[in-house]
Amino acid sequence: MLIFYALLVSVVSCVTFVAYGIDKRRAQLGRHRISENTLQLLALSGGWPGAWAAQQFFRHKTQKLSFLLVYWLIVAMHVVLLAGLCYLWLIG
Repeated sequence: MLIFYALLVSVVSCVTFVAYGIDKRRAQLGRHRISENTLQLLALSGGWPGAWAAQQFFRHKTQKLSFLLVYWLIVAMHVVLLAGLCYLWLIG
């Protein structure tokens, strides 16, 4: 189960990182953007490490408090999920 979670997070994080890069570029060009809901859904789907890396690398979505609050709640949820999976792995 932990291997599946790690694989999921790795793949979705790469997709999320790219999505942030595309959104940043579109913002710079004044073009149609990727919605914040889509970016948050990618993070929720397992792309939260990729989202964090993209926020730092592109300096994108780092100022809007409401966006960051939802993002960090998603991270907290994943930390709890990961802790539960580790616990199950240890007792199983």
